[in-house]
Amino acid sequence: MSQQTTGRGSAAWALVITSVAGFMAALDNLVVTTALPSIREDLGGALHDLEWTVSAYTLTFAVLLMFGAALGDRFGRRRLFVAGLAVFTGASAAAAMAPGIDSLIAARAVQGAGAAVMMPLTLTLLTAAVPEARRGTAYGIWGAVNGLAVASGPLVGGSLTEHISWQWIFWLNVPLGLLLIPLARLRLAESHGAGAPLDLPGTLLASGGLFGIVYGLVRGPVDGWTGAVVLTGLFAGTALLVGFVHYSIRARNPMLPMRLFRSRAFSGINAASLLMFLGMFGSIFLLSQYLQGVLGYSPTEAGLRMLPWTGMPMLVAPIAGLLSDRVGGRPVVATGLFLQALGLGHLAWVATAEASYTAQLPALVVSGVGMALFFAPASNLVMSSVRPKEQGIASGANNALREVGGALGIAIMASIFSARGGYASAQSFVDGLRPALVTGAAAVALAGFAVLLVPARGPARPEGPPAARPAEPVLESAS
Repeated sequence: MSQQTTGRGSAAWALVITSVAGFMAALDNLVVTTALPSIREDLGGALHDLEWTVSAYTLTFAVLLMFGAALGDRFGRRRLFVAGLAVFTGASAAAAMAPGIDSLIAARAVQGAGAAVMMPLTLTLLTAAVPEARRGTAYGIWGAVNGLAVASGPLVGGSLTEHISWQWIFWLNVPLGLLLIPLARLRLAESHGAGAPLDLPGTLLASGGLFGIVYGLVRGPVDGWTGAVVLTGLFAGTALLVGFVHYSIRARNPMLPMRLFRSRAFSGINAASLLMFLGMFGSIFLLSQYLQGVLGYSPTEAGLRMLPWTGMPMLVAPIAGLLSDRVGGRPVVATGLFLQALGLGHLAWVATAEASYTAQLPALVVSGVGMALFFAPASNLVMSSVRPKEQGIASGANNALREVGGALGIAIMASIFSARGGYASAQSFVDGLRPALVTGAAAVALAGFAVLLVPARGPARPEGPPAARPAEPVLESAS
């Protein structure tokens, strides 16, 4: 069956449930950042341990996203969405109760696995429920809620850490998850993809390759870039990814069909997504520590001062979705990326050991507007660049590349930070921060140029016969 939809779902319920689920997954990408100093004080750990509290989540999230999307296409998107949500909720409770840094990292990895099943299916379920003419607006609202998670992540993490304890940044997910599980079961429509068999060899190659590269990047500053473990991770990871591409070209039912990349729209927006998240996540990881460790703000104060950047998607993303419906996603996304690159470059320029907040504020606002212009139109470009039956794997691939970008951004920019500075003094931190932010700005600027590969007159579709019209919904029982 292809895009077969059943159930009593409606566009409104789909929008609410998928937006809240996306909020939870996006929140946990950033909620830890302002809590890192407190986690370090409570559980101990060096810089690379702090990296892993963030990267363990983003890494398992990234490497399992396409597999999660494929599971949903095969066994039912609603069914796997509920399963992923349950794993994510349980792992959140385990993270809150972690007795040490290693236990916390392990729980974060399981959280990422649950989110990897849940997150790509949010867009697929939403796309199936919303008429095509209104999808830009729906994606805009979905993007705004995800933007709210980005906005509130550092603030929520800082406030809970300062006024209660850092464990509550994870307890927060538990009631939300317990509420969404029955709602999703009762109110979302079931749908399936093309029903192709699962690609286990492709999953193992992609997962192993991504893990090797990110592990090598995280361990590089600790073990040295010529260390045997680091070089093994980097070279083995690269070899596995090359093998994944070679295998996927020849496989009959690959997890990620390489022919999708023949589409300039699909290739351009996915390259831009990886580079944008590389620059954004790496910058937030270091800036949240800079505001607390160098400028002396409390966790709550640091979260509040990041709101002009992280909070802007909440305000601008719905407008960006409407603009993409009218003028196309390409100009909106490209403008947003160049604005964010400009903002990150300005932050690098004004960063000092005694920088005033007023000097940073214009850059935070410009970066926030740029990030807001990216989210919803980028999702629209991805979903419209493939045929309907391939939207599940397209969503999984795009989310995977975003999370890979986030994990790489933290690893690469933390490595630059360690090579040029450190925690020894305020000036040492700034010495490491500035070149790292310049790297982030360059990555986001490259993302802007990648978007220019997307055709100007609407997104291109991969070669192949036109997709049949989706079947009309067929009611089924709630059981």
